[in-house]
Amino acid sequence: MTNDRETKKSIMGGDEREHRRLAMTLAAVLLLGAFQLGEGELKGNYSKLSGIIIPGFASTQLRAWSILDCPYSPLDFNPLDLVWLDTTKLLSAVNCWLKCMLLDPYNQTDHPECKSRPDSGLSAITELDPGYITGPLSSVWKEWVKWCIEFGIEANGIIAAPYDWRLSPSMLEERDLYFYKLKQTFETALKLRGGPSIVFAHSLGNNVFRYFLEWLKLEIAPKQYIQWLDDHIYAFFAVGAPLLGSTETVKGMLSGNTFGLPVSEGTARLMFNSFGSSLWMMPFSKYCRADAMYLKHFSGGIRKGPNTYQCEQKEFQSNYSGFSTNIINIEIPSTRGIDAYPSVSEFSQTNYSSMECGLPTQLSFSAREISDGTFFKAIEDYDSDSKRTLHQLKKSYHDDPVLNPLTPWDRPPIKNVFCIYGVDSRTEVGYYFAPSGKPYPDNWIITDVIYEIEGSLVSRSGNQVEGNPGPASGDETVPYHSLSWCKNWLGPRVNITRAPQSEHDGSDVQVELNVEHHDEDVVPNMTRSPRVKYITYYEDSESIPGKRTAVWELDKGTSLDHQL
Repeated sequence: MTNDRETKKSIMGGDEREHRRLAMTLAAVLLLGAFQLGEGELKGNYSKLSGIIIPGFASTQLRAWSILDCPYSPLDFNPLDLVWLDTTKLLSAVNCWLKCMLLDPYNQTDHPECKSRPDSGLSAITELDPGYITGPLSSVWKEWVKWCIEFGIEANGIIAAPYDWRLSPSMLEERDLYFYKLKQTFETALKLRGGPSIVFAHSLGNNVFRYFLEWLKLEIAPKQYIQWLDDHIYAFFAVGAPLLGSTETVKGMLSGNTFGLPVSEGTARLMFNSFGSSLWMMPFSKYCRADAMYLKHFSGGIRKGPNTYQCEQKEFQSNYSGFSTNIINIEIPSTRGIDAYPSVSEFSQTNYSSMECGLPTQLSFSAREISDGTFFKAIEDYDSDSKRTLHQLKKSYHDDPVLNPLTPWDRPPIKNVFCIYGVDSRTEVGYYFAPSGKPYPDNWIITDVIYEIEGSLVSRSGNQVEGNPGPASGDETVPYHSLSWCKNWLGPRVNITRAPQSEHDGSDVQVELNVEHHDEDVVPNMTRSPRVKYITYYEDSESIPGKRTAVWELDKGTSLDHQL
């Protein structure tokens, strides 16, 4: 084998000093959080706080819970063997390894010959094989724990909440009782430490925490819900949260995204699409919301209510569902004319002129048309996986009894909410697909990619692209429009501070006070020095008793290298 350490280093990328800086920052938050945020009896007494980590996609170890003989390989799988991520077994017994990773695409059950389950404890999130998919994330949490120990935080003050990141939200509870156990984790931390917890969620972990908060509403008496949150959760740090989804999910679903794994794109697609969680990260419109389909009283019993999905008029007046461009542009061969596409009848007749002649045609789809299933219905005759996707989309998301996760976030009802993400890295925001002429899972190829780069849209070939770019670009994985959605959680007036990330004498710190904010993006009128990376803080200027919201934007995303 070639030098595996170098391969991992190359894939991992990033500056280790930046990772340590982030780890120190998060450790200081836990250590000093009560000094800066505290009220009443908690003020200055950090010993009562706990830190609970909810990791992101692919950031929890999975271990085998089966005995699997692997022909033609000296390596077999035995109970408790590491599956995710053991690169040695992946390279030497890829077919066996896939059996332990794949889930049934319809009911999310294990492969008949092998099952895997998430590991537990801090080691489940700090000892991943670094470099593949998770990138530097595992080393970030490892550094964070190290700094917490050096700062004197007790072992029971840092708690990991690992989970099987392959499952849809409802299956996490149905199979593993994950949210029930997470509730117990908060309650145990309160008894052990005498104070509430600070939640650190990364990437998909933010979606998991959001679902937990909605699940909790159905388990606790309504009058006790807010009190439970106040007693058990002091602050929520949303790190690199895909609040409106991630466009890279589309690439993974249609053509496969290896994330540096030594597998083909087709194999990566096959594996990714077997996970119920793959749809959890799909991009969706910021203008469309859904009411709960089921109304469940905390004392038991479920009754069916109206299942409504409604979009604001802005969804139809503006383009792209609040994103910077159409996310999917796809060429579809057709000899059947318009009748082949009943689900996209809202498109103008001109879109079908080439279809009627039996020639390939290109259709474009926004975030709403992806998340509501319109896109998958349109390609149903040309992609064997679309029926599976539509089944999972309806069963696990649109009809979820707790929450339709493919809807915009409201500010969580937590006392202190901090949203932290990187900006101004080149981030994929749109794709052009065409048939490859090969069977599934290799039936689509990417012919072009649209990137957002520091306030502009550029194709892979370097040409400017029309659209609605934001004032900045995303963190390399999640677009800016999705990351910055949490600015909507800020109040009507905002204080903005911009400072260099590196050590400075204070002369380059810029401040704007009482900037008006009307449920939209807040863009500071500030200067930038060349080659200087800044961090920009947005905070409510009007103090609301018991409630604080802040957004931290870090230039270039180097301090928050993001992998889903």
